[in-house]
Amino acid sequence: MIRLIKSTFYNEEETTSSIIEFLSKTKQLSFGEQCEKFEDEFAKYQGRKHCVMVNSGSSANLAIIQSLLNLGRISKGDKIGFSTLTWSTNVMPIIQLGLDAVPVDVEMNTLNVSSKTFSETLEEHGDIKALFITNLLGFSDDIDKIKNICEEKRIILIEDNCESLGSVYKGEKLGNFGVASTFSFYVGHHMSTIEGGAICTDDEELATMLRLVRAHGWDRNLSLSKQNDFRKKFKVNSTFYSRYTFYDLGYNLRPTEISGFIGRKQINYIDEVIKKRRDNFLEMALPIYSISERYHKIKHEHMDFLSNFAIPIICKSEQIRDELVSKCDGKIEIRPVVGGDMTKQPFFGKYMNIKKSNNKMANAEIIHKQGLYFGNNPELTEEEKKTIVDIFTK
Repeated sequence: MIRLIKSTFYNEEETTSSIIEFLSKTKQLSFGEQCEKFEDEFAKYQGRKHCVMVNSGSSANLAIIQSLLNLGRISKGDKIGFSTLTWSTNVMPIIQLGLDAVPVDVEMNTLNVSSKTFSETLEEHGDIKALFITNLLGFSDDIDKIKNICEEKRIILIEDNCESLGSVYKGEKLGNFGVASTFSFYVGHHMSTIEGGAICTDDEELATMLRLVRAHGWDRNLSLSKQNDFRKKFKVNSTFYSRYTFYDLGYNLRPTEISGFIGRKQINYIDEVIKKRRDNFLEMALPIYSISERYHKIKHEHMDFLSNFAIPIICKSEQIRDELVSKCDGKIEIRPVVGGDMTKQPFFGKYMNIKKSNNKMANAEIIHKQGLYFGNNPELTEEEKKTIVDIFTK
């Protein structure tokens, strides 16, 4: 069986040995120096001013929506657009926090929201306050034009970049087009800390609020100057009380020092890992996509650099998809394309009033019904890659 992932970490033996040594010597395992150093290193890698590490990519999505609410940049009941083809916990925080989740369809040839599909949604739904876009499986559409629309209409653009670490579009890394972006370091993603995630931004006020939200709403993980700002504003004069003053709504989303340490080890391999994933994609996906009578071609030429952790296949019919599922059984681990069309998921139907309109989620629904993906990990052998291509092409 060719699985989605082969190991917990890249260079697993060396990483595991270093973890054992770290555990034997460290005096603190709760959030501390290792996490803070990882934040600095990851922000530098991504090309952002701030990185806030959390315990998962899903927590990162929750934290960013809560932070925007805390800052008053969005309000309960506001319409928040989201990519219809995405993961559940991109949408759930919007619903959980009392916002109106508005689905935006994707393009068939990129799997992502385009300026066209977003403009169509704006025409139908009007006053959208924010767009939480998902850069799905390493791809994007014309996110530069989406950014321009958002700036023109004063819509807050946020990126879920959990699946696209390292991808570059028009000279800019995905995750750097919006006010902030979220990342996942879950096993199987581009970089693993077992569980873990982060938010990156250049917005200092937002970064400060994210750190409050991450830790109960208190100020312990802020700089001394930021702590003094909050304590002065709320007239907290006693050190005794300041450590247990909760300034705004928050959670406990903190990672451990183990995650921070692993992240610092794994960040050294990012460039090597994403290059292997890019090369794997070109070697495997291109011959598969060339069979136009069976598969929809996924456009990739517009990307400067494509980094994905799984390779999507969108079949021309459900019958073809079902045949592939049977052929892969016991040989290749496959899954639906991420979480599929979120408007088809039970939770969405339960909590959101799905309005019938002419602007249906046509492409997301087709991908939901006729799509699948297989793993693209940097440890695939040439023999395994050949097996995958053979099954999908012969």
